[in-house]
Amino acid sequence: MKDRLDDIIQGLQQKSATKQAIYRNAYQTFTRMKEISQEIVEELTNRITTHNSDVVIEYKAITDLEFQIKFSGDLLVFVMHSNIVTFPDDYEIMRNDYVEEDFRRRFFGHIMAYNFMADTVKYNRLDDPGYLVGRMLINIDNHFAIEGVKQMDLPYDRIARNVINDDMLRLIVESAMVAAVNNDLMGQDVSDIERITYKQKLENSQLSRPRKLGFMINHELTH
Repeated sequence: MKDRLDDIIQGLQQKSATKQAIYRNAYQTFTRMKEISQEIVEELTNRITTHNSDVVIEYKAITDLEFQIKFSGDLLVFVMHSNIVTFPDDYEIMRNDYVEEDFRRRFFGHIMAYNFMADTVKYNRLDDPGYLVGRMLINIDNHFAIEGVKQMDLPYDRIARNVINDDMLRLIVESAMVAAVNNDLMGQDVSDIERITYKQKLENSQLSRPRKLGFMINHELTH
């Protein structure tokens, strides 16, 4: 019994230390991503206002684990999940030689970027969908992988060589913004809006509710 208890304690300590280290990596990455996003917003504002003062770009910190970038009719929401995750053995990244070399590399912190319409938040339209632009997976070595929309088209090599740095974080944020800008609103078919209920009208649930095109999701990791 003692040997089993010792094994349990050792396993818990090792896994706990691993997850805590990964969380610190993810949190530091997210904090730096916030700072870089503010720099991007400031640079864009300075450049755009000289041509068109009506275009407003805003950065907003929501919590330690969430921030937003609003530009034109788009809202990008960046969220860091507080938990560390792993994946089934048949998930693509888990079959990577680099990951298989060290069990600690099987765990990841993750940061998601979602694209909403800015008016969704402005008018509190709770039923409006947001679309995943990308998910960044961060491991104990401060390496990363990206999965998400094909429109981001990021030139990443394997996770074994994908080291987090300011240039990469800037590229990720800028690419997410480009993908959102290129994701246009589509109006509804007239047959979908030819009849509404009075309840819908009273609830101000938008007589015509356009939707984003959505993204072509690439389910294969750029690992």
